[in-house]
Amino acid sequence: MNDEIRDTGAELSRFRHRLLVIAGVVLFGFSLIGARLVHLQVVRYDELADRAESNRTAIVPIVPNRGLILDRNGVVLASNYAAYTLEITPSKAGDIAAAIDELGTIVEVTPGDRRRFQRLREDARSFDSVPIRTRLSEEEVARFAAQRYRFPGVEIKARLLRNYPHGEAASHVVGYIGRINQREKTAMDDWAEDARANYRGTDHIGKLGVEQSYEQVLHGQTGAEQMETSAGGRAVRRLARQPAVPGHTVMLSLDIKLQKMVEEMFGDRRGALVAIDPKTGEVLAFVSKPTFDPNLFVEGIDTESWKALTESLDNPLLNRALRGTYPPGSTYKPFMALAALQTGKRAATTVENDPGYYNFGGRTFRSHRGGLGGVDMHRAIQFSSNTYFYSLATEMGVDLIHDFMAPLGFGQATGIDLLGEVRGVLPSTTWKRNAYRRADMKKWHPGETISLGIGQGYNSFTMLQLASANATLANAGVRYQPHLVRAIRDTVSGQVVQQVQPPAQDLGYARKNVDVVRNAMVAVTQGGTGTRVFAGASYTSAGKTGTAQAVSLSPKARASGKPLEARQRDHALYMAFAPAENPSIAVAAIVENAGFGAAHAAPIVRRVFDYWIAGQYPNQADMAAVQAGTASAPIGKPLLASEVPVLEDHAEADRQADDNAAL
Repeated sequence: MNDEIRDTGAELSRFRHRLLVIAGVVLFGFSLIGARLVHLQVVRYDELADRAESNRTAIVPIVPNRGLILDRNGVVLASNYAAYTLEITPSKAGDIAAAIDELGTIVEVTPGDRRRFQRLREDARSFDSVPIRTRLSEEEVARFAAQRYRFPGVEIKARLLRNYPHGEAASHVVGYIGRINQREKTAMDDWAEDARANYRGTDHIGKLGVEQSYEQVLHGQTGAEQMETSAGGRAVRRLARQPAVPGHTVMLSLDIKLQKMVEEMFGDRRGALVAIDPKTGEVLAFVSKPTFDPNLFVEGIDTESWKALTESLDNPLLNRALRGTYPPGSTYKPFMALAALQTGKRAATTVENDPGYYNFGGRTFRSHRGGLGGVDMHRAIQFSSNTYFYSLATEMGVDLIHDFMAPLGFGQATGIDLLGEVRGVLPSTTWKRNAYRRADMKKWHPGETISLGIGQGYNSFTMLQLASANATLANAGVRYQPHLVRAIRDTVSGQVVQQVQPPAQDLGYARKNVDVVRNAMVAVTQGGTGTRVFAGASYTSAGKTGTAQAVSLSPKARASGKPLEARQRDHALYMAFAPAENPSIAVAAIVENAGFGAAHAAPIVRRVFDYWIAGQYPNQADMAAVQAGTASAPIGKPLLASEVPVLEDHAEADRQADDNAAL
């Protein structure tokens, strides 16, 4: 009996001990839970609350409407339109080839669409959506929507697409936009944080021209929507919204009607023309031929079109006005004459004998056949005496020529508000020493100076530089920086802010010296090489024709009588300003491999002046003659420029009206 009692007491003691241990374990467990709850609910409350909110909501960027680009008269050069696009996110779509094949049974997917998709996909990240079709019809949108469940990673998006209503016209000036490629995305990593944030959701960027140079102005401010989402990630409702701010409107100095007229006059020929208001530096026309259609790039250019553009011998993507460099030929002579007067190297009345050649160092440099006899500065410019300017260049020397021409902008960046401008070459002894590696090539030889006087040799300038120098001459030595953008209009407030330009630079030319050169250039159009072209003009212009070698050929090869290959023929140049007594426009033009400037470049410039000063537009027969290079003075009765439509296509005209109404 006692043993039994003892056993019961021992059992009870063990039970109590076990109970205490279990209670301690339970208490410890609850303590851990409590501590964890305190840690989660107190210490990490803010962090976890934000995380929970982010799981419940999503921030969706709102891409702003891109700003418009207008010409000087308010004509829309770049606008936007809404369209549906069918896009694939490669990381979500599985077998993409099979998905595209299946999509092709619902909406039309052409081989070109497939090639463009593949090209865009190569530049995109796997989680970026890439368009396989754009501009879907309402019927196509409905058909896909009914079958959407079959296509993970494929969705329809409503996007604003860029539109260039004038097609190829002014394409090098306006530029184009395209999808941001990997190289550009990498470059964006170096942007400031706020700039990168402003491009969230943006997949297009300016690639060329004003679209590129004024990208930040045109882009606008990205907005955001806070959306409540389901567990599956679908949007349930909008919680908050910060609207996007549209990009600003960029207002150009360009006259698109004048621009299109000049481009049409070039026809199939290659070349460039720049027209500037000498009193402001505003660019009125900025032509590079051939052109291209910027609309090809908006949705991603297809392989065939890209190949055609990049492999063409005519190189339509090259902005010849900004990046093409050429010897100026005889259009350089008025500047050489002004240099002689300003530096005192030669008086205007000094007479030089022109026997039709110039001998130097045992070599003969050719001029007019038979010679011009005695010529002073006026006649030397009027009749373009090579001999006169050969000897002048010899007297001046390369470095003096360089030092006078550099402030005019030759061989320098003009500072125009477009990216990609090239400097060209204004030679000097220092330039040659730095340009060549071989010791025997570094030295400047006196014989190399001679051809500089007639705009040949190492001279190589852009038409923008020649037009800017011509505008400075027209403005009696006061130089304005060329520019294309006149003003920026705030899309929200409507406020127009004029673009501030650098102050004018007075090069300090004596007025009497400018008048000597100007009078000689007037004589070019009234009794010299440009007489036939400017016959009957209602104004007086001052100009200079030029013919420049496209390739270096020996005198023997040129005198052989064998016809030159098309791309070996001389370039035709013409520069002029008008009205001569009070210039409002200065122009430089080149027609590549066309021959004489008076026959091919001057007729184009004549009609530019007729448009700008007299409000005239070439009729159909006259336009055809200019294109063929058989024109001189205008043929028949010109049209009134005010009555020529900017857009001939009625559909495009309607779209233009809608764009203007949206402003």
